[in-house]
Order: sequence, then structure tokens, then C-alpha cells
Amino acid sequence: MQCPNCLVAFHDVEDDWIQEDFGTPEYYVPYGLKGAICPNCKVPIVILLCYDRNIRFQIKSEQTIYPPLVSKTHSISSIPEAVPYNLREDFLEARNVLPISPKASAALSRRVLQTILAENGYTQRNLSRQVDALLNETDPTRMLPSYLRDVIDAIRNFGNFSAHPVTDITSLQVIDVEPNEAEWCIEIVEALFDHYYIRPAKNKERLAGLNAKLKQAGKPEAKS
Repeated sequence: MQCPNCLVAFHDVEDDWIQEDFGTPEYYVPYGLKGAICPNCKVPIVILLCYDRNIRFQIKSEQTIYPPLVSKTHSISSIPEAVPYNLREDFLEARNVLPISPKASAALSRRVLQTILAENGYTQRNLSRQVDALLNETDPTRMLPSYLRDVIDAIRNFGNFSAHPVTDITSLQVIDVEPNEAEWCIEIVEALFDHYYIRPAKNKERLAGLNAKLKQAGKPEAKS
């Protein structure tokens, strides 16, 4: 596994972990803890075990609760400036909080997704309807490439994630997500960042460079 403190990967050996389950033989508590010491930075790592409520000690999910997640690889500067600052800020938090709370991460990603689509003309009441409008787009200049259509269509399978409207009051409403859905949301946001902001900015920069050369050569500028 990767240490959340020093970010150095180490071989995850079961014998290196100490595990403590709560409850008694008569009273089942569906939570436990396990801990180990990172062999690189020597910082203790504590993981909350969430068991299935119906199957005794069947692990349903794990969450690192110590050390607190402080990203050493993701910062606001790691996201291209072509992306609006408010979206970069929410996305950074969604990405950094993912190991601690997938639900909170998904809530932030959902707000970012709705903002991206609204800023690009899809202002329907909830994310599901925005996605419908996006996928049913008939304007060739606004239609998504096929690889992005498949990615965006995945949101339809996220249970109630896309059906709730986002308002000033509910913009960060926590909605249940499956274990991998919060990670998929991060990937979808990254793909839309690239499509709507990063690639157009790069193309604009290239065009400006080309036109500078054309102007210097006394030739007409290229059209955007």
C-alpha cells in the first residue's frame, strides 16, 4: 500500500498489522480498527474497518483515519490555470478528501460537474437532465467526441447521485455512492476539464503562435 503521510509504497504484509474489533461475542459491532507503522517515515497508519451488518466480520470497506490526509502531490497549481479557479478549488478538495470520505468527495464532484455543464449552456434542474441534454446535443460544434460520451453516460448508473437538484442549500448534499463511483466522478471531471478548458486553451495558444509567425511572414492570419 501507499503511506498517506510520505506517499512511499511499501509491501503490505498482514502480519505487520495490529487489528482490534469492537463489541463482544454476544453483541456485534460492525466496526474495527487496524494499524501499522510505515517502514519509511515511521508514522503510524490507522484504518477504520467497516463490516457488513449482516455478515459477521465481513469487511465492506476501509478508510484511513490517521494520519489526516494532507496531499503532497495534489495542489491548486497541479491543475492547469485554464480551468476556472472555483472549479479547481472544489475539484482539488474532492480529490484530496476521497480516501477519507468517498461520499463527501462525490458531493464535491457533483457540484463541479453541474457547474461545468451549466457554464457550457446546459442549465437543466439536475445533473441527470443536464447529461441528457448534453448527450442529445445536435449542434456538431458542441457534440462530445465518442470517448467522452461513454464516460459521461456512466453517470446514469450512479443511483441517486445525478437525480438530486443542486441548489444553494443542497449543493454539497451527501448522497450515497458505491465504493468506486467517487473515483469515477473524479475521472469524469478530469475528462471534462480537458475537453472544455484545457484543450481549447492550448489550441488558442498554438493559434496565436502560428498567427505571429504568419504576420511576421506577411501572410494572412489563420482563422480560429
